[in-house]
Formats: sequence, structure tokens, C-alpha cells
Amino acid sequence: MSPHDRQRRNKKEFVPIDWERAEKIREVLHYLYEINKFVPIIVEGRRDKKALREIGFDGEIIILHSGKSIYEFSETIANRFEKVVLLIDWDEKGEELYSKIGENLQGMWEDFASIRELLKILCQKEILEIEEIPSLFQRIAGQSLDVKQWQE
Repeated sequence: MSPHDRQRRNKKEFVPIDWERAEKIREVLHYLYEINKFVPIIVEGRRDKKALREIGFDGEIIILHSGKSIYEFSETIANRFEKVVLLIDWDEKGEELYSKIGENLQGMWEDFASIRELLKILCQKEILEIEEIPSLFQRIAGQSLDVKQWQE
């Protein structure tokens, strides 16, 4: 290995900042933040909830994996709420859960389905889980997400 190759290898790899994409992610998450003031978000696991809390979400966030069957979980949600946001991971397991829960909660989540779809598109297969959104944003924007930046 030449000295030049060694020097290049020792330097941190430069990741270009993608302001346009970062701003679109910020806009989608701000929209979701505003909705979450009135509508609960259903996420797959604790780490997804933690990630949303870390970027400033303070509305109701419900964890899907709470020890109940999908049917029991859906019944509980249907009895408690009129509308929900399904923000389930988009890996293979997440897509399967999204489909099952969606069937059980018909009429409650469809108004907000575009939020998850936009996030999937904006994340461009770089990530497949909600918990990874803050680190993706940090990587493409060079800064962390903070809900305080959205409040006026």
C-alpha cells in the first residue's frame, strides 16, 4: 500500500451534505410532529419510540410489541382512538406487520399513510427502520434533528 493510499484510508470518508433531501425529511417529520399533537403514532418497538422522543416528539407514541397479539392490540387501539398514524418499519417484517395492522384498523390510518411512504422514499433504502432516521439525518445534513427548530 502506498503512503498516499494509507493517508486516504486514515482520513474519515467525506459524506456530502444533501440539504434538499434533509429539508424534505425535516418537513415530513414536522408535519408528523404537528399531527402527533392530536393523533397517536404506532411504532414497532421501543427503539423507534425512543428515536422519535430524541428528536422532540411529545405526543402519544404507542409501541406495537407490547405482549398482545395483533388482533388484541388492534382491538385496544380501535376502542381508544378514532385515528392513528402507522409508522412501522419498512423492512420485510415491518411491511408484513403494517399490512396486518392496516387490515385490522381499516378507516383509522389511511389519511396518514402518505407520511410513511414519503419517509421511505426520502430514506432511499439507506435505512429500513424508524429508529435510524435521526442518524440518517445527521449523516446527510451534518446536524441533528431538533423539534425546537420547528416551533415558532
